[in-house]
Amino acid sequence: MTGIPVTESSAGHDLERRLHLAIEEVNRILLGKESQVQLAFTCLLAGGHLLIEDLPGVGKTTLAHALARAIGAKYQRIQFTSDLLPADILGVSIYRRDQERFEFHPGPIFADLILADEVNRATPKTQSALLEAMAEGQVTTEGETHELPRPFFVIATQNPLDLVGTFPLPDSQLDRFLLSITLGFPDPAVERVLLTAEDRMELLQASRPVLKPADVSALQAESRTVHASEALLDYVQALLAETRSERWFATGLSPRAGIALLRCGRAHAFIEGRDFVTPDDIKAIFPALARHRLTLAAGTEISVDEQITGLLRQVAIP
Repeated sequence: MTGIPVTESSAGHDLERRLHLAIEEVNRILLGKESQVQLAFTCLLAGGHLLIEDLPGVGKTTLAHALARAIGAKYQRIQFTSDLLPADILGVSIYRRDQERFEFHPGPIFADLILADEVNRATPKTQSALLEAMAEGQVTTEGETHELPRPFFVIATQNPLDLVGTFPLPDSQLDRFLLSITLGFPDPAVERVLLTAEDRMELLQASRPVLKPADVSALQAESRTVHASEALLDYVQALLAETRSERWFATGLSPRAGIALLRCGRAHAFIEGRDFVTPDDIKAIFPALARHRLTLAAGTEISVDEQITGLLRQVAIP
């Protein structure tokens, strides 16, 4: 008996189907946060890194762990503290007397998905140890460069800066994060389920991978082929220009942020099952892309998110 040949098209459809199963699996564990979960997968497919800023105990670690399980990633959690050193993240070279040479012992950063937990509790020197890894997909120690796995995805959690013992991330570090999201408290119905249903950690332990890291790389490549029309590019440029007009913010979005916006728009459209980007894709991801990159002008009394909402209303959709 001969089987049905698997064409490139059918294989692609199977990948997309399993992508949505992976999203459903994460939503099954992290209840009531569908938009944040979709943004996390958008960030993953766009090849970026995710920053989650929120109070302790609202599900930041659960999201990272559930996503890692769903995509079959090798997962490492690094707890950032004030005494953490760069070598604790990157690894160290140990002298082998019997071989008369140094041997590199990789640190926890050599994994597919890294949870940098409470990243702003570490000192700036330790925070900077992530810079090369996030930007270049490699680390350099003692003059030697070591490649990181592909895909390589960092999810960093950050406590609000008014909590004791935190160090603000510098702009150069913040810009390495493609998207920034908050989770917030669950609504009452969801919280009741959390109080009465199976423990989330038990659900995590019982969950099974839906994708493999190689599948994620293939999905990233497919999402990059999503079409962006000239009118869509006009809309992206209009948004960028408006952020730079000094009406809304002290400084506007950079060209690199504009490229990131388009990349995320393609990934979001791909998850939505389309082969073209719409202005709604851009609007859906714009707040998460912009909030950690923009600074309010002096004297502004509303929040960054409220300014971004006003800006999106101001720019006409083509």
